[in-house]
Amino acid sequence: MAAAAGGAAPEQEPEPEPPRRGPAEGEEEEEEEEEEEAAAVEAELAAEAELAAELSARRSAEARRLVLSPRRLSGPLPAGLSQWFPALEVLDVSGTGLAVLGEELLALPRLHTLLAKNNRLGGPGSLPKGLGQAPPGRSLRVLNLSGNRFAEVPPALLGLRGLQSLSLGGNRLHGIPPDIQELRSLEFLYLGGNFITSIPPELANLPSLSYLVLCDNKIQSIPPQLAQLHSLRSLSLHNNLLTYLPREILNLVHLEELSLRGNPLVVRFVRDLTYNPPSLQELAGRTVKTRNVPYAPSDLPENLVRYLSLASNCPNPKCGGVYFDSCVRQIKFVDFCGKYRLPLMHYLCSPECSSPCSSASQSSTSQSESDSEDEASVAARRMQKVLLG
Repeated sequence: MAAAAGGAAPEQEPEPEPPRRGPAEGEEEEEEEEEEEAAAVEAELAAEAELAAELSARRSAEARRLVLSPRRLSGPLPAGLSQWFPALEVLDVSGTGLAVLGEELLALPRLHTLLAKNNRLGGPGSLPKGLGQAPPGRSLRVLNLSGNRFAEVPPALLGLRGLQSLSLGGNRLHGIPPDIQELRSLEFLYLGGNFITSIPPELANLPSLSYLVLCDNKIQSIPPQLAQLHSLRSLSLHNNLLTYLPREILNLVHLEELSLRGNPLVVRFVRDLTYNPPSLQELAGRTVKTRNVPYAPSDLPENLVRYLSLASNCPNPKCGGVYFDSCVRQIKFVDFCGKYRLPLMHYLCSPECSSPCSSASQSSTSQSESDSEDEASVAARRMQKVLLG
């Protein structure tokens, strides 16, 4: 009593503990989850059975086009599809939720267009094995797999030698396989909206490619080999991480559209004079090439003959030199259509070609740069449209 009278602080009542779930409640939640999963599986099975019945009722020996209405399926394609529609040429299963196409696809010998956008394809076994060797592998011309879950270009697609149009936009791709060059008939390639960081030089080995869409990725540079795509008419590179373009892009003489908006292209003239001195082998190679020293394959080891064949000419018209591995990277701005100035990367054989040491050489270099810019301007006029905004 005395302690209470002396003003001692009253003891705080402990906070009530949150109610604990008993074993029965946890079991109830698990049962609910299992019931939901079972209901989802049952719904998918019912949808598949409904689809099979619908297709069986619509069977036609002469039908060439089939469009499946959006519904929630998991796949594969209904068994009997090839028997119900033996003449099928166009199959559209977009938005059906398919995660697997299945073996039934291999039994459609006349199929030339397959549209499977906005599904759940991308896991193991999404595409049937042996697709490239099956009849559709020879007949397919158009394949659209955009809006799925592919993390890499499916190897099965690289055997479709007759494919002319391939769309894999809006997937989860992080790269382009070098074997893409096996699709020699490809005219249209859409890979926008992925996570691609680089372009393999082998992409330049597609002789018929006319439309290349690589927008909305994470690409930082363009390989100069892309200038070998002589059939290219449209190149979409907007919303990437590009800071410059290779000078060789001016050699795309048939290019009509070049989309570059949304890239951190440099906004001022920049010279990168980082230069590693040439090795003794390179110095010897430069001497052989610039002085036209005669040699035969029997005179040198095979690796040196191959090395000498890799010489690149210096773009400075007043130089006449060559380089192999050691060069100076330089970014030059070139006018396109008299409206835009784009940074193009080119390579010089030595710092003297871009950083003169005397007034005489400065005059010569200035003239050579002017000549080089004139050449670039002539080539740039071949561009009919540049989309920067």
